Amino acid sequence: MLNADMSAADLQRGFWCECWAEDLTTPDHPMVKTAFGAYSAAQADGWLSTALRVITKELTPDAPTVTWDWLYESRIDTRRVLLNSEPRTLAVTYAGMHVTWTIRPVLFLPLADHQKPELMPYGAHLDSEPHGPG
Repeated sequence: MLNADMSAADLQRGFWCECWAEDLTTPDHPMVKTAFGAYSAAQADGWLSTALRVITKELTPDAPTVTWDWLYESRIDTRRVLLNSEPRTLAVTYAGMHVTWTIRPVLFLPLADHQKPELMPYGAHLDSEPHGPG
């Protein structure tokens, strides 16, 4: 439910992009995760494309075909899916690593007005004094 001071027009459509890398060579399979918010299908698609290009440079000539297929054949399909506000996932496994990229449509809440240096009314109730020992 939206706050009375906020309307649906205040929400900005975008995409939540995550990358999970799992090391399959160790018993506990440690994971690394990175994420960011993209404000357009082009930005989300570009993030995935850049990640795949970086990885494929490090792979042997036996690089997973799914990587090259996506870069050269499926990228247009991915953009179309994102423009329809649908999620997209791509996963590759190589050299003992399993990497999964996920892009999901989201609505971003306006937490701060980027045009003004001060906080918007949603943060006005916050104290300006730091808390804790000191």
